[in-house]
Amino acid sequence: MITLSALQQRLPPDLAARLRSIRLLDGVATLVADASGLDRASAEALEARLEQAVAAADGTVREVRVALMAERAPAPAAPRIVAVGSGKGGVGKSTLTANLAVALARAGRRVGVVDADIHGPSQPTLLGTQDSRPTADGQQLIPVESAFGVAMLSIGQMVPAGKAVAWRGAMVGKALGQMMEARWAGTELLLVDLPPGTGDVQLTMLQRFRPAGAVVVSTPQDLALIDATRAIDLFRQVGVPVIGLVENMAGYLCPHCGGLSDPFGSGGAEAAAQALDVPFLGRVPLAMEIRAASDAGRPPAAGDGAQGQAFAAIAARLSEWLDGAPQPAG
Repeated sequence: MITLSALQQRLPPDLAARLRSIRLLDGVATLVADASGLDRASAEALEARLEQAVAAADGTVREVRVALMAERAPAPAAPRIVAVGSGKGGVGKSTLTANLAVALARAGRRVGVVDADIHGPSQPTLLGTQDSRPTADGQQLIPVESAFGVAMLSIGQMVPAGKAVAWRGAMVGKALGQMMEARWAGTELLLVDLPPGTGDVQLTMLQRFRPAGAVVVSTPQDLALIDATRAIDLFRQVGVPVIGLVENMAGYLCPHCGGLSDPFGSGGAEAAAQALDVPFLGRVPLAMEIRAASDAGRPPAAGDGAQGQAFAAIAARLSEWLDGAPQPAG
């Protein structure tokens, strides 16, 4: 009777390495072989070669049956999620999200962006993807790749430009869910550009998708800081760690006279961070270059200028937090 060891010695090395067991009963040889890593055509070829080899090895074999097994490839790890919120509109949250994503991608991270501001999507403009439309595999969306190494999804890529998205909460929640559950394979970090406020959309996203942490954006003025404080309180209520506070529009350098002014005040966000016991991640100036580049779909963080360096410094602090934070289970 042919044995496993005897058969393995007679087989070519590539077949012998795949064979796991053999059983011979009443002229029927049953083989179990490992087909891990093989495509369909290669697995069929392995099966045929094993049948021929066993039939030739023992004249008592009248039938060969081959069972192929394969180790299931581990599911790709879900990306870690960082929410970027503000508590109010008009403080540059979307611009910060886009530029943080680009700066992190330049630093070697595989980053994606979800534009969760369904009623006021701006990420397609900021990342220059207005003319791109996401595709789908069945019911799963496939993100659009920007020119800056950042994958992204936004409702602004799915509705005509300028058309109001007059949706109620249930439809907004469904759209957000489809973007969050898109095919983000290969993406290790997902930045979510939250809509302004602390309402239903924000709460749904935080409770359903459990971000690893949140970045809060504010201008230095007291009115914005009141709303930023509300955003920080919301994150804390649902157990999302606040990574830190960013002060945007922090000082204006006149391009004509070189004088520095503070139309929105100075240092308010840093003082608020200290009072609220959250880290202060840095400042982004009020600069014409940032506004012009953002409108043109050229994030300053994609370059090495002074404005890009401001975003890169904040991205570096975010990276430090990510490297030190506990990894999600599973």
